[in-house]
Amino acid sequence: MSSDGNRKQFWKRNAAKVPGSIQHVYGAQHPPFDPLLHANLIKAGNKPPPATPGKPKKATTFQEFESITSDAWDVGDDDDELLAMAAQNLNIEVVMETANKVIENHSKQQERQRQDDPTESGQREEDAQEEVVAEEVEEEEEDEYLRVEEVDAISPDASFASQSSPYTDSRLVKSHSEAPIGSPKDAAGEHAGLHRQRSLPHRPPIIPLVARMADQNTSGTPAMTEREASRLDKFKQLLAGPNTDLEELRKLSWSGIPRQVRPIAWKLLSGYLPANAERRESVLQRKRQEYFGFIQQYYDSRNDEHHQDTYRQIHIDIPRTNPLIPLFQQASVQEIFERILFIWAIRHPASGYVQGINDLVTPFFVVFVFEYIEEEVENFDVSSLQEEALRNIEADSFWCMSKLLDGIQDNYTFAQPGIQRKVKALEELVSRIDESVHRHMQQYEVEYLQFAFRWMNNLLMRELPLRCTIRLWDTYQAEPEGFSHFHLYVCAAFLVRWRKEILEERDFQGLMILLQNLPTMHWGNEEVSVLLAEAYRLKFAFADAPNHYKR
Repeated sequence: MSSDGNRKQFWKRNAAKVPGSIQHVYGAQHPPFDPLLHANLIKAGNKPPPATPGKPKKATTFQEFESITSDAWDVGDDDDELLAMAAQNLNIEVVMETANKVIENHSKQQERQRQDDPTESGQREEDAQEEVVAEEVEEEEEDEYLRVEEVDAISPDASFASQSSPYTDSRLVKSHSEAPIGSPKDAAGEHAGLHRQRSLPHRPPIIPLVARMADQNTSGTPAMTEREASRLDKFKQLLAGPNTDLEELRKLSWSGIPRQVRPIAWKLLSGYLPANAERRESVLQRKRQEYFGFIQQYYDSRNDEHHQDTYRQIHIDIPRTNPLIPLFQQASVQEIFERILFIWAIRHPASGYVQGINDLVTPFFVVFVFEYIEEEVENFDVSSLQEEALRNIEADSFWCMSKLLDGIQDNYTFAQPGIQRKVKALEELVSRIDESVHRHMQQYEVEYLQFAFRWMNNLLMRELPLRCTIRLWDTYQAEPEGFSHFHLYVCAAFLVRWRKEILEERDFQGLMILLQNLPTMHWGNEEVSVLLAEAYRLKFAFADAPNHYKR
């Protein structure tokens, strides 16, 4: 039939605009659009498209539908051209705003200089202009850097890609090279772009806010409060006894463990060390020797045919682990992580290595590094530690991670049944504690598995800064079945925490972007403590009465 022929031609002609069609994937192998490399597209974007000769074809029903429908993955026939036009508009606004600030500051400074020394005003004006431009550009660049890093923190893949590109996902972000492209006739814009590029290699490395270990509710390293000093004394007295009361240690640890005693407290709470103080040193020596015996026995087999796939995946995932923190980009640290994960996978064939387990090593590693240093850990060079200290950190991290995974291994066996059950339980729990949020999710067809799978698989490590994860794990270690059971109530409290923002979103795309990019980069101990308190309230209400959250 002729109608069939028309439909066939339509689909061929509009293949690029079919909803769900394959679009460009921006990542390490396919970097986003760069105006420097596509300057000709910017010029072409200002020209009207050439008129198509011939009689226009009559729109079909689908064409009419498509023309009034905004598809989240469809950006038009010419993606690069539209991106270039967006980049041009963005840069004009940014350049004009920056230029106005520069002119205003320069005028004020010039007036002051004329009053001081009118004979040398010409030379001073020129120097002052360069300084003001440099300051404005650096402030703008730092703000931009933090915005990009905030987005990067959402996904390890996106974070890893961001190291080589100022773009993340498929959203347009201001590039270092856009200023001269967006306003080619603006000499100040060109000067600013060149100055910025020259200044980049000389700037000290910036640790993004999301990657800083210090609690962001405090500034710098303030003096310990009287309450904190009192709590630290209680921990020290408890740990100094010949037999540590583990139940009392759990009660103290629930509200957070002081950094000075966290390494020994975590080892005790995880079951790695015995409560008896006299036995601890011998147990440590034996377990550390046992771990390095595994290294000698198994690690050379990493390139064997039946192990090489596991090792290859570990080798790929390690650089993606906390890419914003320089500590984890050091070669010696990555080698430690590779050994820990490979040995664990070999000794647990029921699950083997699963992506996400690599994240679970990092809190233990950071906490046990603090056992040997006083300064902040983000930029610490682990090669400055003695070899014995590094070996101890590695072995202790392996055994404590193994203890954690022993309680949640069904999260990582075939088909990950543990995660499936927990996501279903989360959905039932949220439907009872906040029906409005639950119905809103249903209305826009958001499945809990689409966002909560990562919450369960990574224990919220992708949603929270590492400093918050460490504080969260203080309580998880103190709670009975903290990682397997209490985590469910933490996830429920975490979801309801964003109730207002969730109800403001009115489509599937907006909800998914929000739930995968929750703004927690400024969180510190206060926010985590409130979250844990709400989770405990939910547990108290529902844990012993499961029928309460079943319809």
